[in-house]
Amino acid sequence: MKMGLELEATQSVIDEKLLFVKVHMPWDVLCTYAEVLHIKLPIQPNDLSCHPSPWRCLSFLTKPFYPSEELITKEAEFFTAAFEKDRLDYFYMKDKDTFFTPSMRSRMAYYILSRAPYEIRGNIKKFGITKLLGGGVYKAAYPLHDCRFNVKSKEDDCPNERYLLYQEWANPKSFYKMQPLDLIRKYYGEKIGIYFAWLGFYTIMLTLAAAVGLGCFIYGYRTQDTSTWSKEVCNPEIGGQIVMCPQCDRECKFWRLNSTCEASKKLCIFDNFGTLVFAVFMSIWVTLFLEFWKRYQAELEYEWDTVEFLEQEEPPRPEYEAKCIYERKNPVTGVKEKVPYTACGRCFRVSLGIGTVVFWIFLILASIVAIIVYRLAVFFAFSAKLRTQDLRELEPLKEYVTPQMATSVTASLISFVVIMILNVLYERVAIWITDFELPRTKTDYENSLTLKMFLFQFVNYYSSCFYIAFVKGKAVGYPGDPVYLLGKYRNEECDPGGCLIELTTQLSIIMGGKAIWNNIQEVLLPWVKNLIFRYFTRVTSQKVIPRWEQDYELQPVSQLGLFYEYLEMVIQFGFVTLFVASFPLAPVLALVNNLFEIRVDAWKITTQFRRVVPEKAQHIGAWQPILGGIAILAVATNAMIIAFTSDMIPRLVYYWSFSVYPYGNYSNHTMEGYINSSLSIFSTSHFSNESMPIATYNITTCRYRDFRYPPGHPRQYEYNVYYWHVIAAKMAFIIVVEHIVYLTKFILSYVIPDVPYAVREQIKREKYLTQVILHETNLKEMHLQSFILVVKTDLPR
Repeated sequence: MKMGLELEATQSVIDEKLLFVKVHMPWDVLCTYAEVLHIKLPIQPNDLSCHPSPWRCLSFLTKPFYPSEELITKEAEFFTAAFEKDRLDYFYMKDKDTFFTPSMRSRMAYYILSRAPYEIRGNIKKFGITKLLGGGVYKAAYPLHDCRFNVKSKEDDCPNERYLLYQEWANPKSFYKMQPLDLIRKYYGEKIGIYFAWLGFYTIMLTLAAAVGLGCFIYGYRTQDTSTWSKEVCNPEIGGQIVMCPQCDRECKFWRLNSTCEASKKLCIFDNFGTLVFAVFMSIWVTLFLEFWKRYQAELEYEWDTVEFLEQEEPPRPEYEAKCIYERKNPVTGVKEKVPYTACGRCFRVSLGIGTVVFWIFLILASIVAIIVYRLAVFFAFSAKLRTQDLRELEPLKEYVTPQMATSVTASLISFVVIMILNVLYERVAIWITDFELPRTKTDYENSLTLKMFLFQFVNYYSSCFYIAFVKGKAVGYPGDPVYLLGKYRNEECDPGGCLIELTTQLSIIMGGKAIWNNIQEVLLPWVKNLIFRYFTRVTSQKVIPRWEQDYELQPVSQLGLFYEYLEMVIQFGFVTLFVASFPLAPVLALVNNLFEIRVDAWKITTQFRRVVPEKAQHIGAWQPILGGIAILAVATNAMIIAFTSDMIPRLVYYWSFSVYPYGNYSNHTMEGYINSSLSIFSTSHFSNESMPIATYNITTCRYRDFRYPPGHPRQYEYNVYYWHVIAAKMAFIIVVEHIVYLTKFILSYVIPDVPYAVREQIKREKYLTQVILHETNLKEMHLQSFILVVKTDLPR
């Protein structure tokens, strides 16, 4: 009240012990704090002509996919300038009551409430609604919704924006419509608006990636029965006659190659030349996505008046101000200011944060090692149980279940559970560490927490995929001299077709499980909580429940706001780009998930949560460089997946070099005989005592997946010339593809400007008008007054 606010207390109609305090802001207070917060307000209608869309002739086709113009009218565009109380006459004001929008009023009110002192004891000053909420003095503090989401208000001055948002945006029936971003920004603020703008843009761009990925999948599915090497695996005269070496010690038995017939067919769906084209396409797509998003973001920055939203305009966090006890000289202004820590104290806080993050990352790696040990141990059991037939019928008990597949599926499920458990634990640690670091502004706080959480999530979600893609099956030795982990567990081998199908399985389980879990958290839990709360606070009599009590029954908004929404989408973005060479359907799954995600998030914040305190935001913050880093890394990971995880390079080397003279016996380039050339021969007499199978069935030789000289050769079991050709081809492929793609990305980044030309023109026009209207006019008045004063001083003479 001392800071100018007007408070009005109202008794609850549901609970007599509950008291609501309504906060009102007089006109003078609004003007004062609009200037303090540098809120931009209209000075003149936008007189620059809009460039007509080249697709305007097709507007009758696209109109059903946009919100109804009768319900949500397009607002007039204005040039704006930072508000100055002394120059109120220069601003474009039709109505004093609507000059400041409700979101502006809420933002100013929260600024005052978060800094209002309520107790001073000596040098200790307590202030801010946050502390009062933490101490239980107040149970909640929130801006009011303007009406019910499903019933239109009968009041004449009510804009019914919440109702409009539900009808045209959050309602499941409107899932096919574009988002009313201007109304979202007006009602919830720029921070919420920029998130939904980014999510919508990402979803639209995913449409192209999903279409190409689906095309690659269909191509692989239709050609799986025509693959020469897959036919050889399934052929009883070829794959049926090849006896493979046991893949574990003692208990495992010999098995025939055609037992993996179905797995080899499924591998053809994902491991084909279409996948190579798609991986290169996605590397270009991610560049186009980021560049076009920058352009779209620049348009929104101008339209939403955040072009000049500087860090200096963002006030310090109340938690930061409360602990300012040390003095320092501001390096920018040169004025002494209070800070909460010395240079050494800041170094200690940051070092503790880094150390904690590193510790938890090592904890994740330890869990990954534990899962690897599980894979090795359980593979031994599956191999013994799933291949128990004699030589005449050495196929798995089930047509589609191999020991590798059974191990991969169970390990993926366990990995998913471990990921979710570690997420819950680390989340609390990351928030505690970031609170301890005491960042100055809320943007600094969110950026610091974003970096910590993403580093952890990156290792947590992707480490198992990196293991399957680049570690599994790469250091296994050969049957006579296998490699052991921890000196006890024999390293896993890949299927004869490679580990790509296991990587696909891992990705599909984690992406699908994560989407289901997130939707349960975002939809089911808030709805159940609100249902329970309404049940226990139901009113038996026909009392009219006011707006503030209806909002009190809704769920409170998380202090981290949109952090988890961004995190969820960026992790998904990593799955879509980093490992897309192994799973072309990843963009399709992401597209379907995002179509639900947009409406789920809209439904959630419109119907289940209290209104968010509006906040300014110029862009998506620290997530922008994170997306750029993922895009750069995606080129390398996809090139290495094709080179080292896929079997494409060995097949190409065989086709072009080893199927014909001097290495092959065929007159023309062909894939016939590839399976035989990709499997090395091992003499069963060379088994060690530890790895010798219990049942040998009088088998003298068996085959294993590698490129080594056969027994009896002067260099037996050493790598042969085929192996070195394949390694050279893999390295050459990685270098060539990476350089071509990175060069293309650089050219696209250079050619596509970050800010559209039309937006640059409008920004210049707005700056010019601001200078003319607010500054030059004032200067002319000052010159006129000084001239009049000179004339008056000359009058007595």
